[in-house]
Amino acid sequence: MKIKIFTLGCKVNQYESEAMQEILEKNGYTVANDNENADITIINSCAVTSSGESKAVRLIHRVRRENHDTVIVLTGCMAQTIADGEERLDEADIILGNKRRGDIVDVLKDYFENRRRITFIPPYEKQDEYESLSVSSFSDRTRAFLKIEDGCNRFCSYCIIPFARGRVRSASIEEIKNGIHTFEQNGYKEVVVVGINLSCYGQDIGESFKKGIITACKSGNVRIRLGSLEPESMDLETLKAFAQYPNFCPQFHLSLQSGCDETLKRMNRHYTSAEYAEIVKNIRTVFENASITTDVMVGFPGETEEEFVKSLEFVKSIGFAKVHVFPYSRRRGTVADKAENQVGENVKKERAKRMSEMAEGKRVEFLRTQIGRIEPVLLETRTHNGCLEGYTPNYTPVCVNASEELINTIVDVHIDSVSDDGTVFGTIIY
Repeated sequence: MKIKIFTLGCKVNQYESEAMQEILEKNGYTVANDNENADITIINSCAVTSSGESKAVRLIHRVRRENHDTVIVLTGCMAQTIADGEERLDEADIILGNKRRGDIVDVLKDYFENRRRITFIPPYEKQDEYESLSVSSFSDRTRAFLKIEDGCNRFCSYCIIPFARGRVRSASIEEIKNGIHTFEQNGYKEVVVVGINLSCYGQDIGESFKKGIITACKSGNVRIRLGSLEPESMDLETLKAFAQYPNFCPQFHLSLQSGCDETLKRMNRHYTSAEYAEIVKNIRTVFENASITTDVMVGFPGETEEEFVKSLEFVKSIGFAKVHVFPYSRRRGTVADKAENQVGENVKKERAKRMSEMAEGKRVEFLRTQIGRIEPVLLETRTHNGCLEGYTPNYTPVCVNASEELINTIVDVHIDSVSDDGTVFGTIIY
């Protein structure tokens, strides 16, 4: 039978989609080409925002419309958190929660034997163990992702993810070693280490975030990049330890959410803006050319214009290399969803525009600090303008004139210029 997998959301989802594909291929399934119908269509969904859920619903409708006979499997965070039998998901034949995606072959066998709709969403328990889903390669990707942690214990007031992913669970140190070794053997030059709350790695198994990342750095001759991080476990000692490894990439995506302390408190975030700024200062002290990227939410319940301006000014002061700005999205089952002082959609949209415009200016400003540097660039894709684009260790995207044969190689590049729209141009040094 032929399968197609659509992945929505984060890098953890991308990892888990690849894991399901490898499990299915080992059991005789094949991946359908883009122009052919699949017998089974898997939609790996996201539930971080309501728009993410809407995207999954629209995708289900489109798949059913275009291929009436395909068996639709909805999995991922949306599947884990939906009410059983929700009407808008009637077109999904199988709803498979996050906890047992490794059982995809048995679930499909059950469906084809009995031809009945399956809803299989085992609840999370406090003592759940980490579900090991191994991946050896990634379809059409130059960089590999290695998931080492799942779950979150934070319970931010706006977030559904602890309910969609359960509590913190960690891969073993041996699994990290094996994962890096496998990717290196399969030709990858860079591995992005990811998790739902990556900086909490090891809390459940007596290990530490620092040890987990150092293990990754020591386990192969590949660049190691960190996925999204909460601003915790990033103390000066940990940063100095990472800096000892030349294959560690000095890019830190530290989730901020707001630069206003009053808003952070209502969000149930466990730091202040001053503490966040101190972490950034330490990173820049330890790493000579680090980049800091982040996520910022606007329009959180109770956010006044004064609070928004505080957040705006704080974000401006940090000088982020890139900011993902998004309006607050109500999530059923969270504390913030029940707050009475919801911010209007028009106000959220206007604040998102102001924050994004400021952040874009700071992005270009940061990119221009890279002009004149010589950096190792992992070339990845051909762009629309005919150049090859790749990334430096601090994740600066650079376009160079080069042939296709250099894709998936690391070359030294002199960074020449940055256009007004933030496109970075460089020249390969041979």
